[in-house]
Amino acid sequence: MISPLTILIVFLCCSVAHFVITAVMALFARHQVKYLAIAWIMGIFATALLLQSSFYEVVATGEEPRMLHPYALMAVMVISYLQSIYPLSIPMPGFLQWGRMWKYAMPAILLILVYMGAMLLGSRPVIIHSLGDLRQHLLSGDLVARLAMVLVSFWYIFNIFRLPHRLAHVEFPRYLVGYSMMLGLSVIFYLVVAINYDGRLIMLYVIIFTMLNLYLCFRTLETMALELPKPVIEEVKDEPTDDELRKAEEDFNEVNLQRFQRVQYWMQHNVEVWTDSTFNRDNLCRETGINRHLLLQCLRSQGYNNVHDYLSTYRVEELKRRIDRGQTSTLTECLDAGFGAIKTARVCFEKWGGTTLDKYLKIHAKRI
Repeated sequence: MISPLTILIVFLCCSVAHFVITAVMALFARHQVKYLAIAWIMGIFATALLLQSSFYEVVATGEEPRMLHPYALMAVMVISYLQSIYPLSIPMPGFLQWGRMWKYAMPAILLILVYMGAMLLGSRPVIIHSLGDLRQHLLSGDLVARLAMVLVSFWYIFNIFRLPHRLAHVEFPRYLVGYSMMLGLSVIFYLVVAINYDGRLIMLYVIIFTMLNLYLCFRTLETMALELPKPVIEEVKDEPTDDELRKAEEDFNEVNLQRFQRVQYWMQHNVEVWTDSTFNRDNLCRETGINRHLLLQCLRSQGYNNVHDYLSTYRVEELKRRIDRGQTSTLTECLDAGFGAIKTARVCFEKWGGTTLDKYLKIHAKRI
């Protein structure tokens, strides 16, 4: 048995996590409508988890777990339905396609209404403890409705897996395909647990579900971060002298700026050196006479995360110049800008170049 306190903590923590995701996505939705679906649906999940937390004692001290728990089956229908309409951040159908949304949800709505109506009229759920009990009550109306819930849930789960393939013509990050696959697998796990009801495994599902949605939120934040302003490369005409560095040592910000300008000056006058893919942090330290700690410190003071990002910025700018001049026209030639592999060139170009390398090459080829 799982303790009531553990159940309460799980529900409340997962609810808070979904409220945070809702707030973040709602902020993004003000700028791009594709985040509106995630904001609404995460808000629904957050509210549902909060309401369920009030029943933590019932969950912990309830009846012996039994197969095909009716409330668990209703929940899995609703969850799989909601998840199947937003994995690829499609604008919320509730605003743009009311008719399609209601038509798509109708099987689940009818089943829930029929089942709840029958219970209000006095019908009581059939208790199923084993496969023998399942065979014995196979033709009862209550059990037929529950089996129909399983089938409808499978249909919505199937659509979770199908969405990435149906929308392959739309540009979207590849991580969303993996996310929707994991989301579909997690709902299958929940469906299996709901058929053979187990409170502990349902708590595990809630945790897995929350972790997946947090992953989606963090990857979305990462995607938005790519659009933030990047440090600008400014030309340094004169290299700071050792005397200037010593004079600036009393001012932390000034000395970092002086060291950074020394690094900038060296980079701008030694293109042929750092366009060698073997050139790295240690080489830059040796050439500029600045140790690793101070080099990282001065780069971070100007907005760079690390030396790799700094070198990548220069290499991307050099690659752009080579492409614009017609010196580089193929992916293989892109390695001449200092990248060790085509994959590295693509990743760095997308991060620092504002677009993909393949698209930039294609545009340049058309222009020439």
